[in-house]
Amino acid sequence: MQKVRVLIVDDSALVRKVLAAMLESDPGIEVVGTAPDPLIAREKIKALNPDVLTLDVEMPRMDGLTFLENLMRLRPMPVVMVSTLTEKGADVTLRALELGAVDFFTKPAADLANTFMDHAPEICAKVRTAAGARPRERTTVTKVEKPDLSLSKLDVTPRLSADAVLPRAQTPGSRGGQRIICIGASTGGTEAIRVVLEGMPPTAPPIVITQHIPAAFSGPFAARMDTCSAMKVCEARDGQPIQAGHVYIAPGNQHLLVMWDGARHVCRLHDGPPVNRHKPAVDVLFRSMAASVGAATVGCLLTGMGDDGARGLGELKEIGAHTLVQDEASSVVWGMPGAAWKAGAAAEMLPLDQIAARLLALAHTPIPTVAARVGT
Repeated sequence: MQKVRVLIVDDSALVRKVLAAMLESDPGIEVVGTAPDPLIAREKIKALNPDVLTLDVEMPRMDGLTFLENLMRLRPMPVVMVSTLTEKGADVTLRALELGAVDFFTKPAADLANTFMDHAPEICAKVRTAAGARPRERTTVTKVEKPDLSLSKLDVTPRLSADAVLPRAQTPGSRGGQRIICIGASTGGTEAIRVVLEGMPPTAPPIVITQHIPAAFSGPFAARMDTCSAMKVCEARDGQPIQAGHVYIAPGNQHLLVMWDGARHVCRLHDGPPVNRHKPAVDVLFRSMAASVGAATVGCLLTGMGDDGARGLGELKEIGAHTLVQDEASSVVWGMPGAAWKAGAAAEMLPLDQIAARLLALAHTPIPTVAARVGT
């Protein structure tokens, strides 16, 4: 089996040394070279032709974002960003994902020499996934403008099902009289979500989203999406009412559930264990939608590694909800949507640039009655 060939670009000699040791602990990965800045990296890419690049942001002679933008224009290749777990680092990393980076890995804030190696399984998994990803130019869509209102370790975390947070409801049903759209995504999802939200009008039905993302990144990600979408986008808060024209994004360290409080649907945050090794987990969101929104749900799985969300999407389809997934050609990684499609959990599969319009169309179809769903 051919090894994934990696070039490490970082101005810190310590980081280059530790990253190389982390990656080469995986028998399927070979570090073919390192570079202290983008100009040297440019020559080594030509000479070594690596499969994947790991790229720091702050470097001498040329910053990582400028180099990434040039790289994606002249020689597109899979890139995993290595960034700091701070609010500033989050903004820069999200910009890197917009420019075409496949994924990112966050460096520990302190005691790098002693703690970095603990994250070897995570960075190795990201590099292996990136090697099979399809780097692409930024997708552009006709953006719907806002109205002027003057306004833990991947390989060792136990793999639990959504039952660990929310048992499957025995009698799911539609409540509240409105459609709610739910979206799940992982690797490549920050850009896919942008494309979907840019296609939504300010009066669109409410949207709830679980994107696999660190806690320090979810707030900046929601703020960035708010500038992209005509809808009002926010990081979800516990007890927050769910309203049309609004988008609610799961915080990076808590599961997001949608619950019925007797009068309306609200966001509920749950500090339970990781599900499918993720927190937040898409299966948890989808399970809560099946229980509280029922057949009024419109469920969608976008690009991502693994299979989180596939089982939950299947539960939604079973109770009569509309379900769809992103197609393989437009996905950065066709793991989550592919697993759902192969399991028969999705009724439709569409390219990314068609998903917003289809979600809107489905969200405006009549909500089936209980009798219609059971065929009486």
